[in-house]
Formats: sequence, C-alpha cells, structure tokens
Amino acid sequence: MTRIITAKPLTRANFAEFGEVIDTETDSHYPINGGRCERFHALARAEATGPNGHVLINLFKGTPYEFPLKLSMVERHPFGSQAFVPLSPRPFVVVVCHDSPDGPAEPLAFVTKPGQGVNYPRNLWHGVLTPIGEPQDFVVVDRGGDGSNVEEFHFSHPYEIHLPKGFQP
Repeated sequence: MTRIITAKPLTRANFAEFGEVIDTETDSHYPINGGRCERFHALARAEATGPNGHVLINLFKGTPYEFPLKLSMVERHPFGSQAFVPLSPRPFVVVVCHDSPDGPAEPLAFVTKPGQGVNYPRNLWHGVLTPIGEPQDFVVVDRGGDGSNVEEFHFSHPYEIHLPKGFQP
C-alpha cells in the first residue's frame, strides 16, 4: 500500500509547530559594521542538553534524491536541536512528524524556497537531508557530547513523497 504525501511550500506559519524557518524574511534585522552589513538576528535557537552537551557547527555535502521519494525512516535527536542552512540558493525537501503514542504520526512534507533553512527542536521526528536535483552543501548546527543523540523509526509501510505539481527546482 502506497501512502502519498505531496510537499507544500515552507513558510514560518505552516512550519511553526515543528521548528523555525531560517531565512531573511523577518522583521528581526538591522544594519551593522557601519551600514555595510545587514544582521538577521536570532533566527533559531540551538539546544544542547545531556552529558557534556555542546553545540557543533558542521558542513554536510548532500546528494540529491529521486522523486517521488520513498520515505521509510525518520529520526529524532533527544539531546539537541538540529539546524540545516543551505550554502546555495536551491530548494530542498523537509519532512516532519508529530509524536504519537506509537512513534511518529503521519509525515508532512515541505519544499523550501531557495536559501531557506530550518531548525528542528529536540525530539522532533524528521526525515533525512533531502536535496532536490543536484548536490547541495549545508551548514548544520547540532549537538555534540556523550550519549546517543539519534533515534530512528522505520515505518511498516513506506510513504511516497511527491513534489508539488509543476515544481521546477
């Protein structure tokens, strides 16, 4: 049985219950460095708890996926948030799930606008990094420290993620 989910555009409003959108479409900005730079301030809050928890800044090089995407697994991080900020102006797919008594609930999928990033809070079920069309590099801010900070859940029947009709990366 194939369960189909069509990704929708990522906005602050439709993603608010899952985390933070990282982009420049915010009122929280002001000039610095003598007016030569615009600071977009406090776009997301990094979390790092647990034994010896600390915040890490990483670079990830993502390989694109074929669509429709077969989604058979999601993950979450109990000790820290995880932010993904693309280094190129290309969209990517974001998959998230509410928690339920039996594990992750039905996934929701979003497509970022070029340049948008996301910050997942601790314990949010989410899909893996999913570039569209070509390889893509990301700055990733997450938690380092002792203990396992990843939990995986494998669905008994995979979902199929579709891009919106007419979508062109």
